[in-house]
Amino acid sequence: MDNTQITVEKVSATIDGKEISIETGYFAKQANGAVIVKSGETEVFVAAVVSSEAQPDIDFLPLTVEYREKTYAYGKIPGGFVKREGKPSNREILVSRLIDRPIRPLFPKGFHNDVIITAMTLSADDKNDPDVLAITGVSAALMISEAPFEGPIAGVRVARVDGKFIANPTYEERDKSDMDIVVAGTKDAIVMVEGGSEEVPEEEILEAIMFAHEHIKQLIDFQIELQKKVGKEKIVVEKDEIEEKLKEDLEKYRDEIFEAFKIQDKKERNKTIDSIFEKAVEEIEIPEDILVKAKIIYKEFVSQLMREKVFKDKTRIDGRKPDEIRPIWIKVGMLPRVHGSALFTRGQTQALGVVTLGAPGEEQIEESIEEGEEKKRFMLHYNFPPFSVGEARPPRAPSRREIGHGALAERALEPLIPSEEDFPYVIRVVSEILESNGSTSMATVCAGSLSLFDAGVPMQKHVAGIAMGLLKEEDEYIILTDILGDEDHLGDMDFKVAGTRDGVTAIQMDIKIKGLTKEILEKALQQARKARFHILDLMYEAIPQPRPEVSKYAPSVVKIRVLPDKIPLIIGPSGKNIKKIIDETGVKIDIEPDGLVKIYAVNKEAADKAVKMIDELVMDIEKGDIFLGKVTRVEDYGAFVELMPGRLSLLHVSQITGERLRSAKDKISVGDILKVKVIDIDEQGRVKVSLKDVKESDEAKNKDIFKE
Repeated sequence: MDNTQITVEKVSATIDGKEISIETGYFAKQANGAVIVKSGETEVFVAAVVSSEAQPDIDFLPLTVEYREKTYAYGKIPGGFVKREGKPSNREILVSRLIDRPIRPLFPKGFHNDVIITAMTLSADDKNDPDVLAITGVSAALMISEAPFEGPIAGVRVARVDGKFIANPTYEERDKSDMDIVVAGTKDAIVMVEGGSEEVPEEEILEAIMFAHEHIKQLIDFQIELQKKVGKEKIVVEKDEIEEKLKEDLEKYRDEIFEAFKIQDKKERNKTIDSIFEKAVEEIEIPEDILVKAKIIYKEFVSQLMREKVFKDKTRIDGRKPDEIRPIWIKVGMLPRVHGSALFTRGQTQALGVVTLGAPGEEQIEESIEEGEEKKRFMLHYNFPPFSVGEARPPRAPSRREIGHGALAERALEPLIPSEEDFPYVIRVVSEILESNGSTSMATVCAGSLSLFDAGVPMQKHVAGIAMGLLKEEDEYIILTDILGDEDHLGDMDFKVAGTRDGVTAIQMDIKIKGLTKEILEKALQQARKARFHILDLMYEAIPQPRPEVSKYAPSVVKIRVLPDKIPLIIGPSGKNIKKIIDETGVKIDIEPDGLVKIYAVNKEAADKAVKMIDELVMDIEKGDIFLGKVTRVEDYGAFVELMPGRLSLLHVSQITGERLRSAKDKISVGDILKVKVIDIDEQGRVKVSLKDVKESDEAKNKDIFKE
């Protein structure tokens, strides 16, 4: 192609001193919209493709977001036997969700065309994280495409270093920060929040969100500028006349549906609501060819009535007030052979938290743009089996939702996990969701904290989480505490907040409307704080402090310190000594250059034995000490006796017996184990020993190193 025919359009904005630019026009021209967004030397490519026709008989937007980080972007070749990128990593899945959540509510109701978003990090420097660039890039690609996207939005990360907020911080700045929060928003409102902090008060979290929003507005303006230059005509979503007519017909079942709302049990309530639909199908005579669509419309009608009930009665479908929490029941230490366990039940939501403590070498090894290959010492895995919602289907591999929920709960607990220096274990928490009716991720936070206490992990505080909801009609709104599954579906917000009594450790907000004001966010945070304190009170009643010791079934971890010049004695020639300890005790041993020795054993007995063997290897030899020694060489004038691996002594022929011997070989052979006494140590450290001066009752200092 003649380069003179290529038109490149570029817009840019400066965010907290850093330039962000978007380019389009010379690549991926068969996509509906394609851009490259840049900051520093980090570049993210985004392509948006929209199908020409809608999918029939569905009640959701068929949106797919795929974010990938190419290893060539940071100068690496993929590891393993297959030298190419494979399935998405956990980070790529989490970033895909980070993009999906803010854009999904900004498509018009009734738009059911496939929308496929592909975002790829093509170049990555050591300063700028591509994830927030991808959020803005996806919005820009949709804005210039035919998709009826009701944006634009933009994403900004906020850190705080020495009390000062920083927009889109570098990796180095994030390491020094006490918060790491990603915010997405439109020009007028916030649409998504995701992040963690080190027990930061709610007021300061809100301040960070508003700080991000000021910078988001700048990124909105340059997208509008780009759309004016190259934007395509948007797809128009037609009004569905069948839907309007059917909703009118369903009005006569209003009272029956309201009666069904009084049923407390979720399964019974849903069964009754389904039976009302079956009755309506017969009475209204709904044609079979629109039956699927009719069921979708009926579900929307039921949701509308649920909302009406809450606004009218200020009472929810399970009878609670808007700020009321469901009954909570806790059981700790229920599984005898695991290292720690807790069952947390809130209404019809139940999470089983299980802790496993491991030795070094059991860390999760991950590769990322930021750190390269890194070891992850604390892990939380969340499982959501079908039986938890009464579904008769087999379990599958963890979904994106499960990975996302696990990451949120992990982020909530991580600030309270003790350092490796204080607690030298690898820690894995697994949350098994046994029953689900709203906010299983926050139940996981509670079950995880309780099970860590039960495992004897020296956490200073409990962490609890709560999910908040929102119903908004015009200027009227109601914030709901501890939302049910049905309230999540019918509501306008899912706002999860986790933390201690001193502040927030994790936050996540998704909405289904076009944005939230500062007033709503502030009220939701304060209402969540009150609920969190109530849950924490119950958790402290169940287990007020961590167990004083880890489970007897957990690995035993012992730390001892030796002088650095003694390390070669522990290792021995060609690793002989340390191999012997490991073979005889089954322990794992880590030795730091400063002399810190960490011993990981399957039980206390094995650890104690290993400690004793190390003590005997590094012990000082003094005149008068009794040792067991192994004969390594015999000459006429005497024998060489190894008191400890690598520590030889001379047993002179005159010190073998009280009789005069012509040769030491007459009494001593190579391989003999002798009990000897140290009789002299010269200035060069050479040791002389005696056999004839040793009594049978004398006990050797190193009796566990050599066997008689």
